[in-house]
Amino acid sequence: VILASLQKKLVYGSPMVVNDDYEVEICGAGNSVRITQFGDPDVSDYVPGQTITYEPLNDAGLTLMIDQAKSVSFAIDDVDKRQAAGDMQTYLETRAAYKMADAADQFIAGKYTGVATGNVLGSTGSPLTPLPYAGATSHPADFFVQVLEPLKVLLDQNNVPDDERYITLPPWAMSLISQTQAFVSVTDMAGDPSQTFQRGFEGQVSGFNVMKSNNVPQPIAGGAGTGVWAIQAGHPMAITYGEQIAETEALRLQNTFADGVRALHVYGAKLVRPDCIAVAYVQRPTGV
Repeated sequence: VILASLQKKLVYGSPMVVNDDYEVEICGAGNSVRITQFGDPDVSDYVPGQTITYEPLNDAGLTLMIDQAKSVSFAIDDVDKRQAAGDMQTYLETRAAYKMADAADQFIAGKYTGVATGNVLGSTGSPLTPLPYAGATSHPADFFVQVLEPLKVLLDQNNVPDDERYITLPPWAMSLISQTQAFVSVTDMAGDPSQTFQRGFEGQVSGFNVMKSNNVPQPIAGGAGTGVWAIQAGHPMAITYGEQIAETEALRLQNTFADGVRALHVYGAKLVRPDCIAVAYVQRPTGV
């Protein structure tokens, strides 16, 4: 019997967190795509009879680089394949695809470092320190008040659209949010045809789609009470992601009795709107 491996929920590459607006251009353009961005025009006082001056627009753009290439290759021996109770090759191909998707998910998760300076709460040296409900606080929503609502305010101040906002949480933070009265779980939304179950999607709170992930970046590693996590909130318009090659193929190896399987994944991501995400550096409370 083939013992299946456990898998993380991969959320940073989902359409609830990133957009794929330039993927078509990526497939036809090679290893980079030029993203044109125009600055907003200025508003001037108008005086009747006065000559109007036309402002040249600033079209400084960004470049989305397809600079990530990951591969997997392995051999499946005929003896092992014969003795395995189950479809060994299909299982391993599925695992290879998952491992490469996990690498891409972690790559996208690291884009938070380009966040606009004014959209950051706390720091790695001085993180936010919400208390757990069983701690010394009498407030039942310390994480909600210290982390989630201030992130919402930062996005509001930058005119980020209210619809489709998300927040990515590690499991320990999810356990705190799920205990607040403001949280609506995905199971409670099942009767709403506009809601769908998606990987890592846990529910909604304060206008955010709540996403749970084990790929939330941890700038300072450590156990409960010592680690610091970079919790990201934002809108899918902020980060664009595109794949150029994603394929798996099998072939018969010539110098041994085995099948070879290889996979290739070529992709890139860019934080194109640094003001459309906000980041909070949060210390994990002891006991959660």
